[in-house]
Amino acid sequence: MPDAPHPRPNIVLILTDDHAAHSIGAYGSVVNETPRIDEIAREGVRFDNCFVTNSLCSPSRASILTGTYSHVNGVTTLFTPIDASQPTFISQLKEAGYRTGIVGKWHMGEEPDANPKHFDYWDVLINQGEYHDPRFLSADGIRHEPGYATDVITDLAMKWVEGLDGDEPWCLLVWHKAPHRPWEPDEKHKDLYSDPIPLPSTFWDDYDTRSASARRALMRIADYINSEDLKVDPPEGLDYEALALWKYQRYMEDYLRCVASVDDNVGRLIDWLRERDEFDDTVLMYSSDQGFFLGEHGWFDKRFMYEESLRMPLIMSYPRAVEAGTVHDGIVTNVDFAQTILDAVGAEHHPRMQGRSFWGDLVGEPSSPPADGMYYRYWENDDWFHKAPAHYGYRDHRYKLICFYNKSLGLAGAGFFEYPVEWELYDLERDPEELRNVYGDPEYRDIRQRLSAKLAQAQAAVDDAPWDRAAVTGDDRFPVLARLTGAGGSNPAAPSVSR
Repeated sequence: MPDAPHPRPNIVLILTDDHAAHSIGAYGSVVNETPRIDEIAREGVRFDNCFVTNSLCSPSRASILTGTYSHVNGVTTLFTPIDASQPTFISQLKEAGYRTGIVGKWHMGEEPDANPKHFDYWDVLINQGEYHDPRFLSADGIRHEPGYATDVITDLAMKWVEGLDGDEPWCLLVWHKAPHRPWEPDEKHKDLYSDPIPLPSTFWDDYDTRSASARRALMRIADYINSEDLKVDPPEGLDYEALALWKYQRYMEDYLRCVASVDDNVGRLIDWLRERDEFDDTVLMYSSDQGFFLGEHGWFDKRFMYEESLRMPLIMSYPRAVEAGTVHDGIVTNVDFAQTILDAVGAEHHPRMQGRSFWGDLVGEPSSPPADGMYYRYWENDDWFHKAPAHYGYRDHRYKLICFYNKSLGLAGAGFFEYPVEWELYDLERDPEELRNVYGDPEYRDIRQRLSAKLAQAQAAVDDAPWDRAAVTGDDRFPVLARLTGAGGSNPAAPSVSR
């Protein structure tokens, strides 16, 4: 492990929710501008191949904290709360003498055992949280905070640091709600992006060659963006195509307006660090818990292993050690964050952590060979809102293999029926928009076999295993439905669910 620079740096990890990398200027956005987020990239490094290992809010946050895959940390779905007492990079930092705080979105359960642990200070939103006058939960209980959530979270984060005594370094997690659905902008940005927003080239995708598993998802903007999302009634007399385009514009306007507020508040944190003369001595990271569809394939939301959902933005600066204007094109994942942060400050990893630290890559002292590829697994199946199928897969620098194994079974009348196991393979060099599934193409026979072997190796390397349909039990057949209805479980009450 590389020696830590002296003095030990402070850490600020800004995490947003559902912020697609392709709506950030530094990543070449054609739909908006993000000058303050881009500033971090100019001062540090932009990661061009950062991927999430389970594209869903709660599981991704758990993997970021623990440095482990979903099946190890236990947070596989939106309905599986975290055991917050398990080791995290925060617990390791505390052992190394850091003061630790988190403000904003937690979203890994509201049971006492799931409340933040290992933090000196925690002040988090309730479940998804509200955009306006949000409720916060802290050790002192629940309260309302007046104002817009993105501003309030930033205010509370800076206030905690400003109240610290002593010279010990600190780690601050600033975890925003925005730009998560229902995309409610603040007053300052409510009129931005009113001009027509470019339409993705795949907006009218017909999913030809793709599996039935992909076509089954209820994620088309034209059909599933609802009145709560739109906030205004559509014009009368629109045909289907015109209504789809109108919904896309409404969705994107508010989404990008929420991003604009995030960008402003990133700028506030940068300016604040500079005013405190701490910018050069702070590991400043900006990321999102996963990617997001912004009309690509006609979709919104995430969950799938397709590029827009799989790809996370990750930008980092630390002027004392990281060269400005760097681009890192190696494959990294959210599971890698924990060990990388610990290496940046010279703290010990926990032996349970599964990621690969990429800190050495940034300072010219790689601690391990670069990753050949990455393993993905989405555990929910036919979730209540979006019907996204359970699947896993492997992606290297050129190819992507996906197995839709459909863990649970679909309902047919009063019983169950099995969805078939389906496979997709994409050549990302020839087909970056993932429009042509070549799994059955004889030209790709050798590649299919090679990636199948890589998938099995990657799965075994993280102590995961393929789904065994023969082992299905009644409770496993439809876990989300079971929780919502009480079927096969002991708790008939429907939980508070998130879309």
